[in-house]
Amino acid sequence: MAKRALILIEGSSTGTGLLFVQAARRLGLHPITFSADPAWYDYLGTEGVEAIRVDTHNVDALIRECSRLAETYDIAGITGFSGAGESLYATVGKLCRYFDLPGPDPASIERCCDKFVQRQLLAQAGVPIPAYRLAANATDVESSAAEIGLPVILKPAVGIGSIGVRLCRTVDEIAEHTTYLLGGKHIWRSPPRILVEEFAQGPHYYAQTVGNEVLGIAAAEFGPLPHFVYRESTFPAPLTDDEHDRIADVSQSSLRALGLGWGPTSIEFRWTRRGPVVIEVNPRLGGAPGPQLVQAAYGVDLVAEHIKLVTGQEGDLRRRHSQPAVVRNLLPDRDGILDWIDGEHRAAAVPGVVEVKLHVKPKTPIVRYGDARDPIGFVIAASPDLAQTRAILQHAVDLIDWSITPIPTMSGP
Repeated sequence: MAKRALILIEGSSTGTGLLFVQAARRLGLHPITFSADPAWYDYLGTEGVEAIRVDTHNVDALIRECSRLAETYDIAGITGFSGAGESLYATVGKLCRYFDLPGPDPASIERCCDKFVQRQLLAQAGVPIPAYRLAANATDVESSAAEIGLPVILKPAVGIGSIGVRLCRTVDEIAEHTTYLLGGKHIWRSPPRILVEEFAQGPHYYAQTVGNEVLGIAAAEFGPLPHFVYRESTFPAPLTDDEHDRIADVSQSSLRALGLGWGPTSIEFRWTRRGPVVIEVNPRLGGAPGPQLVQAAYGVDLVAEHIKLVTGQEGDLRRRHSQPAVVRNLLPDRDGILDWIDGEHRAAAVPGVVEVKLHVKPKTPIVRYGDARDPIGFVIAASPDLAQTRAILQHAVDLIDWSITPIPTMSGP
């Protein structure tokens, strides 16, 4: 009998890729990774994962490779990763349709890829969102910001990981960031278009959904403005029943408006004077440490459940337990060369610490981009009491230390 294979399109260097490989093997599947450059993912070598070099943006090339593998393996499912972006996840959907496998609707994913189109669809459905305009040049950006009123957020209309996203409080900051986005420093994967958006102020939350079900809601905090780098997340968020229900209702309205409802989705909110306002809908499973945070809080393995979904197996989202879990991203305070980092094992030994993960090794160049590439690791803690969990987390984080030698010529945007 042929081995049942799980095709993984690209990977993740911050932990999720390894989780998928391990979960696939636990479920009796043979993971195979397709990547434009398998060397990007260290775990492929250390775990002995079969890897195939292929242009993962070329649907025809992917179909040929899958068809070739189907002569040897029983292809049970195909999926991809958050770090590769929604556009690649749309490609996953197309492959699933071609091979008649469970997967996301590629048209719905593509609608979500374009933040302007996403905004339009949400607005048409009456979902609360910030005021927004689309701009193609510096003049458009300036006039759009004037119409909305300062401060505003400028972001690429297509992009991931908060890359190129910045809060602009003044006309000068708007001009500076527009020049950065349109002046050749930002890498565009589509024709340059900038979303100019009202800065919706208030606590930040995100809802984790699977299918049409709201599995849970997290509270999140960012590092210093003007960038939006996740610093800490608490799952589940300490909300009243009414607050939880209002976020859940808007989440489900968002899914309907965008034609989603298959698989995992992460929906970001700000709680403003109007209540929950949708900042962004991400139509796929979030990257690490999101799945680990949910597992620490509820005992639900989102990675394994996602694999079950894409391979047509029956899932189980029932909570094994319920306790507050908190994750802290480790954020460097300067650019330079990492001399050393230690304390990982001491932190991991603290009772109540669920996981400690470092993404970097000594002598690694450190550049703060002001986006999801910045964290150099994370720590997750969980216990029956939220205050106790936060104390455990802080104690563990305090045990981790590092040294970075600044290099005057190195700087982020």
